[in-house]
Amino acid sequence: MSAWVINILMGILGGVMLYYGAEFLVKGGVSIALKFKISPLVIGLTLVAFATSAPELAVSINASLKGHGDVALGNVVGSNICNIALILGLSALIAPLPVNRKLLKLDMPLMMAASLALLLFFWLSNGVNRWQGAILFAGVVSYTVWSVYASRKEGVSEDDGGDEVEIKEINTFLSIGLVIAGLLTLVFGAKFFVGCATFVAAKLGVPEAVIALTIVAFGTSLPELATSVVAALKHEQDIAIGNVVGSDIFNILSIMGISPMIKPVTAQGINYLDFGVMIGVALALWVMMIFGKKITRTEGLFFLLINTAYVGYLVYRVI
Repeated sequence: MSAWVINILMGILGGVMLYYGAEFLVKGGVSIALKFKISPLVIGLTLVAFATSAPELAVSINASLKGHGDVALGNVVGSNICNIALILGLSALIAPLPVNRKLLKLDMPLMMAASLALLLFFWLSNGVNRWQGAILFAGVVSYTVWSVYASRKEGVSEDDGGDEVEIKEINTFLSIGLVIAGLLTLVFGAKFFVGCATFVAAKLGVPEAVIALTIVAFGTSLPELATSVVAALKHEQDIAIGNVVGSDIFNILSIMGISPMIKPVTAQGINYLDFGVMIGVALALWVMMIFGKKITRTEGLFFLLINTAYVGYLVYRVI
């Protein structure tokens, strides 16, 4: 077989492995967390959000170690745009999404603060260095600790966790096995996926940043896409929005926290317009949540049009 066929097949296999690796990690991790009496609400906002961001983490660490900084950073920026403009837009088009007002107290402001901090670090370092990564990582640790503390202090009713995440406790050994299998699957899936992306970029002469902002970002966002679209189809309350907001927070604080601490990330192909779109759609979502009780179909269509225009711009950037 030709190198093209082999790399494309490996890329597809990598994408499938990223998806199922995250699934295994969610099921095993949630079951373990339940054994420690962590509330379903906190599990949904932290562990599940982190697990659905695990493909982005695996891909960005792998890309960073190989010196592909554009892929590492572009994956995060592109995934955050994809999460809101494509996934949330599509979900709202399927069914209007009620807004959980709890997200306005901490999660939405934190998502905006994290986005602006990433932009500041990019301006200062043309990427993210180790100490900047440490600051971001400290943010995700603080966020997780605070979420657990606040949940235990306020107490959680049965309704709080009912529509945040499907809870199922399983055997301890099976849970640990699923977590290990999930992590291994993610590691190898990321290796195959990044290898395919960089091969295609090199052969077609397409900048790695553009590949990362489109194909890689979409591929690593598959867990969020599946979760939010299924939630919209089932008319579940606010899992679609909570999943996207939580994942965007973890994408920046975890991925751009951990990856640069392993090896500083330098990105030449990411520009300020990419950051502008990421921050712009996040700000638009925040405003919609403040002034409306739900994300309407019209607003969902608006996000989809923004995503289409941005992808069109990326294609033009290549031409």
